[in-house]
Amino acid sequence: MKAWYQLDIEQTLAELKTDLKNGLSIVEVKKRQQEYGPNQLIERGIKNPWRILLDQFTELMVVILVVAAGISVLMHETTDAIVILIIVVLNAALGFSQEYRAEKAMAALKRLSAPRVKVRREGHLQEISASELVPGDVIQLDAGDAISADCRLVEAINLRVLEAVLTGESEAVEKHTHPIAAQNLPLGDQRNMVFMGTVTTYGRGVAVVVRTGMQTELGKIADMLQSVEQESTPLQKRLKQLGKGLALAALGIVIVIFTLGILRGESIRLMFMTAIGMAVAVIPEGLPAVVTIALAFRSTTHVATQCPDSQTASR
Repeated sequence: MKAWYQLDIEQTLAELKTDLKNGLSIVEVKKRQQEYGPNQLIERGIKNPWRILLDQFTELMVVILVVAAGISVLMHETTDAIVILIIVVLNAALGFSQEYRAEKAMAALKRLSAPRVKVRREGHLQEISASELVPGDVIQLDAGDAISADCRLVEAINLRVLEAVLTGESEAVEKHTHPIAAQNLPLGDQRNMVFMGTVTTYGRGVAVVVRTGMQTELGKIADMLQSVEQESTPLQKRLKQLGKGLALAALGIVIVIFTLGILRGESIRLMFMTAIGMAVAVIPEGLPAVVTIALAFRSTTHVATQCPDSQTASR
């Protein structure tokens, strides 16, 4: 089947089995609502804020720093412990803030959908909730209206639409109703189409809905945002290797020093504190600051990868 922008008005109406003058019947609307579902963006797999916060403390290097802070307290190095904990908390706050904003990208997209829309049904123009729209509905567009579905224009009188949310174009685009023969046109060149999340700025028009909900262009963005899998960056992999190396080295030193001391007849308490002190010495003094910078960079990279359209969605 051709793209909707390639069809003329008669072909579009025939494909959607709708009437331009009267719109759909109530019976047909109910049938299509069961088939296509509600016209809304669906959230799935949103991470709980508490889970996001907990994840900030599961990095191996962060665990090592927390352990180092605890050992510093046992050895009465209170200042070192406080400094390390402050850095860990700041890192957690930064990571939580960035990942929480990324999870809220879906909410930003949902705010772009119009709450109400003017639609023709059974020959009457009525205002309904945008979530009730179905493919084949005939809607009326006036200046200032937020568009609530992807539609093929059937009437456009000096109609201009701001599509920056999808195309990045800051100027409103003039629309028309003529079919376009070109193949694989980008959204910005589909001048006989209007899309969910965009806004009419001038003129008026009439359009027939061709896609709703997650099938719209905005819905495709929402689906991509929620389907991106988290992958470890090269920096994360190196940090994990470093953390494992330091943990093994510290454990080895504790075992060796403690065992040799006991064999020499030293007291258990003395050898335990000595072994712990040697283990702490394995961790470089500048490690907390280095790890914080590295983890902050990791969080920023992860958010940018997970939400490539987050800036667009927040508009």
